[in-house]
Amino acid sequence: MRLHRNLVFAVVDTLHLIFNEDKYADKEISNTLKRDKRWGARDRGFIAETTYDIVRWKRLYTEIADVNPPFSRPNLFRLFTVWATLKGIEIPDWKQFEDTPTRRIKGRFDELSKITKYAESIPDWIDELGRKELGKLWESEIHALNEQAKVILRTNTLKITPTKLQLILDEEFIPTKLIKGYPEALELYERADVFKTEAFKKGFFEVQDASSQKVAHALKLEPGLRVIDACAGAGGKTLHIAALMENKGQVIAMDIYGNKLKELKRRAKRAGAHNLETREIDSTKVIKKLHDSADRVLIDAPCTGLGVLRRNPDAKWKLTPEFLKEIKEKQQNLLLDYSKMVKPGGLLVYATCSILPTENQVQIQDFLNSPEGEFFQLDTDEKILAHKSGYDGFYYAVLKNNKS
Repeated sequence: MRLHRNLVFAVVDTLHLIFNEDKYADKEISNTLKRDKRWGARDRGFIAETTYDIVRWKRLYTEIADVNPPFSRPNLFRLFTVWATLKGIEIPDWKQFEDTPTRRIKGRFDELSKITKYAESIPDWIDELGRKELGKLWESEIHALNEQAKVILRTNTLKITPTKLQLILDEEFIPTKLIKGYPEALELYERADVFKTEAFKKGFFEVQDASSQKVAHALKLEPGLRVIDACAGAGGKTLHIAALMENKGQVIAMDIYGNKLKELKRRAKRAGAHNLETREIDSTKVIKKLHDSADRVLIDAPCTGLGVLRRNPDAKWKLTPEFLKEIKEKQQNLLLDYSKMVKPGGLLVYATCSILPTENQVQIQDFLNSPEGEFFQLDTDEKILAHKSGYDGFYYAVLKNNKS
């Protein structure tokens, strides 16, 4: 593989923004890819995948390169050199790569690979937390969360069936396979820019991990119900709910961020989802008006996101113990407040993309032991671990309101 100067510089520029200016990796990579229209799919793939790789393995690479934040430009080139050397890529004769210690890089890698926090490139506190909460499963799980995520599509059944979508994508040279146990899912054999396809523009699918697709099914939906997605965000699960309800009944998508709901409206139009409305939660009155009114309520709770580290590898560098404490309080408050919207006989589904029991099973048990949870009963729950499923780490619990 031959390195091209403009692509390497693009990676280094992007790493500067992510590491030194605390920007989000996905947004900065997206911005970088718009910089030069002459870049083809292979060039863009190199920039994106290399940047994500170095972000993912930041702790390991900085230890090998013997550099510390804030990273100077020469430091960032040293990180790139470590990445390239470990990938077996020939280092070009550029000024930025003078005196590359190839043998030392490989030697340090062999040493550090025996220590989990370096081998899996994670902060000490997350390693300690994972061991405390998951025990023997932690090493297998964090290893799986460092693998590149598969690209999974969710067929929009309002417009097309999975098998018909498969045929259409085949014509656009994007081969996929059906996944047993995930009725609307298609998995790509190779990564591709699916957003440029005609099938995407026509609203035939959304990109949504297989584990995430389980959540809407957990709501036990049927046409004609009134369903509230209380933390809808930009609406990936909302659109799945609307499709499973066949555009019949009512879906109320709520969020504290109005800009996310605007994005949901745009996506809903493309998907042909007509049975949903959006409501911004700008005061407690919005929730109170809906008390005892919904057949189903989904709380897709904000969380640490540890189950989706392979998609957002920079999250492990942004997380703090203080944030974990805050988010657990918020999760409990959401359960206490939003559960009041479930009418007697209705179902509440609580979901996170976290693998930590304290954000999941413990939260549910605490809620059930509270005065607000006295009429609720745990119907079922599922803990999805990446190393067992092959997809994102996730959790959901289904609670029934037995109030008469």
